[in-house]
Amino acid sequence: MKNINNKFASVILVSALMLTTAACNNARTSTDAPANVNEEVKAPQNVEQTQQDATNPVRRNQLDSDIRAREERNKVNGVPEDRAESDLESEVRSKLEANIPGSKLTVSAKEEGIVTIVGSVPSQEAFAKIEPLAYQVLGVQDVNVDVKVVEPTQS
Repeated sequence: MKNINNKFASVILVSALMLTTAACNNARTSTDAPANVNEEVKAPQNVEQTQQDATNPVRRNQLDSDIRAREERNKVNGVPEDRAESDLESEVRSKLEANIPGSKLTVSAKEEGIVTIVGSVPSQEAFAKIEPLAYQVLGVQDVNVDVKVVEPTQS
């Protein structure tokens, strides 16, 4: 009986771990941002919910905490500039989400610190912030921006 319980517990643990990994896999600033860098934004002019999420103090604290945790982990692991692709994606996404409310962006990172950002932003001013914000993340060496400026619709 004890062996069956251990197997059952192992299955539950592995399932939970896989679900957590899958849920955290997307480096997007909103749920309606493209799922990957090869997709288009659906309804880019609808930014009201995205803007509310980005300006929510609780969400802002979560983003800041995520960035701090990844930076601390990278310091402990040795070379702070040598980042995993997933860390670069997450930190750049967090930086963009926190500083560009209403954005619908997806971030992809490749080896050597090359970051690609696609999606839409609500203004030219927001567009101008993308590249400088991405370069603020330690380990980003080059930034490719394929983002459209789409004015939000009035609701």
